[in-house]
Amino acid sequence: MDAHGVMTLVAVGGGLAVLLWVLAKIGRALAGLAELLAALAVVGIALWGLVRAGAWIVRQLVTHWRTCLTLVAAWAWCRSLGWVSLVVTLAVLVLAQLVWWRLDAVSYDQWCGRWLRGWWLRWALYGRKLTGWLNACGLVVRDASVPVDVTVSLIGRGRGRGRNTVSRSENRTAGVAVPKLLSVRSGASWDEVRVRLVAGQTPEEFDDAARALAVARKVTRCQIRELEPDVVSIDFMRRDLLASPVTCLPVPDLVAVDGTGVDLRAVFAGATEYGKPWRLPLVGTGSHTLVAGATGSGKNSVMWCPLVAAASAIRAGVIRVSGIDPKAMELSYGLGIFARYGQSGKEALEVLGALLDELENRKRVFAGNTREVPISTEYPVELLEFDEIGALTKYTDRKTRDLIVEKLAILTTQGRALGFTVRGYVQEPTKDTVPVRELLPRRIAMRLTSKTQVPMVLGDGAYERGAWANRIPESAAGVGYVWGEGVREPLRVRAGWVPDQTIKQLEHYVTNGGAQVISLTDRRTGEGRSA
Repeated sequence: MDAHGVMTLVAVGGGLAVLLWVLAKIGRALAGLAELLAALAVVGIALWGLVRAGAWIVRQLVTHWRTCLTLVAAWAWCRSLGWVSLVVTLAVLVLAQLVWWRLDAVSYDQWCGRWLRGWWLRWALYGRKLTGWLNACGLVVRDASVPVDVTVSLIGRGRGRGRNTVSRSENRTAGVAVPKLLSVRSGASWDEVRVRLVAGQTPEEFDDAARALAVARKVTRCQIRELEPDVVSIDFMRRDLLASPVTCLPVPDLVAVDGTGVDLRAVFAGATEYGKPWRLPLVGTGSHTLVAGATGSGKNSVMWCPLVAAASAIRAGVIRVSGIDPKAMELSYGLGIFARYGQSGKEALEVLGALLDELENRKRVFAGNTREVPISTEYPVELLEFDEIGALTKYTDRKTRDLIVEKLAILTTQGRALGFTVRGYVQEPTKDTVPVRELLPRRIAMRLTSKTQVPMVLGDGAYERGAWANRIPESAAGVGYVWGEGVREPLRVRAGWVPDQTIKQLEHYVTNGGAQVISLTDRRTGEGRSA
C-alpha cells in the first residue's frame, strides 16, 4: 500500500473515532435529558394527584361537612379517651333519643330526627340509587357521538361495582351527564332531594317524569319544585298525613261564648299534606270558589267545614248565608243557617235576585266613598253556597239557565269588593256545564273520574306537576288538590269531616241567641291566608 492509501485509512479512522466520540457524548446528553423528563413527569403526576386529592377533600368537607366533623370528632375522642368510651357514649345518646322520641315525637323530629334521617337517607338511599332512577326515567343527558349501548354498559358497570361511575364529583362518564345530588332534607312526611340540572335539561322534564320517579322510589306521590333555574327539589311523600279523616272544629258552646273573632279571610277548612291547617277565605280576593268532584268525593265537607269554623260569625250576623240546593238533600239538612234558600230554578232566581238587589244597594251607598265595603252586621258578607251548580246552569230549560248564568256572572265579577262570595259545587267540570267557571278563581279538585278533567278544574299543567285527582281512591273522601295560589306546585289537602250531628249543632247554635264576633276585614296579618 502506498503512502496515499495509508493516509486515507488514517483519515477515515480518525473521522470514525471522532464521530463515535460525538455520538457517545450526545447519547449521554440524551440519556440525561430522558432521565430529567422522566423525573419531571413523575413529579408532575404526583403533584396532579395531590391537587386532585386536595380538591376531593375540600369538596367532601364542603358538601358533607356534618359527616366530616362527626368523623373528626369521633377520631379525636378515640385518641384521647379510647374506643370503649366512644361506644358507651353512643349507646347513651341512642337511648336518650329513643326516650325523647317516645315522650315527644313532634319536638324530637323538629330538633333532631329530621337531621339524622336526612343524613342517613342521603348516604343509604339517594346517594346510591338516585343516579340509577334518573337514568331509568330518562333524566340524563347523553352525548350523541357516543353509542347508547356503550353509555348504558358504562353505567351498568359502575352500578355493578356497588357505586355508580356517573355519580362522581363531575357526575360524568363517557357520553353521559347526570344531575348532581346537592342535599337531602327529610321532614315528618316528605323527603326533599335537591339536584343541580345539567346543560340541556329543564325543570319541565322532571315534571313529566314525576310519576315514574314515584314508582322508582316506591311511593304514591312525587312532586317537583323549581328552586333556581338549574336546581330542582324532587320531593317524595314518605308518609301520608291525610290517610285518616280530618276532624272539623267543634261548634261553640252557647253558654261559653267568649266573643273571640273569626278571621274571615282564613277560615279553617281542613289539613294540608304537610300537616298544617288548610284555610279558605270567605271574603275578599280568591273567595269565589269552584269545587269539582265525583259523587262521594267529599265536596260537601269543603262546604260545611268552613261554615262550622265561622259559626260565631254567622250567628252574629257578620256572615249571611244563602243556599241553592237543586237536589234538596244537602243544604236542607242545615236549613236554619240560611237567610235565603231555594231548590228549583224559579227559587234559585229569587235568591239570586235578592242578592243582586243588595249588591245594587251597596253600590249606591259606598260608590265614591271606599274601594271595599267594611264588613259589619249592617253590611255582612253575603255568602252563596250553590250545590250541584251544573243542574241549573246546564240541565234545565234554556230561559232559566241563561238567567241564572247571567246573575251569577254579575255576582262573581262585581261582588268581591262589595262583600259577596259565591262557592259552587259540581260533578262535571266542563265549560258547558259551568259557563261561569273562569269567574271562580279558586279551584279545588276532589276525586275526578278521568285525567282529562284535572286541567278543566285546575288549569293546564296541573296534572304534570302532581295534581293526580283522578287517582284519589274512593275511600279518601275529602281529599283534593288546590293549585295556583301563589305557588308553582299543587297542594294536596283534606277537608274536615262534618258529621250530621255537627250540622244540627251548627243549626241550633246559629238560630239560638246572639254571639259577638270581631270583624277582621281590615286585618292583613296574623295567621295569613290559606296555602
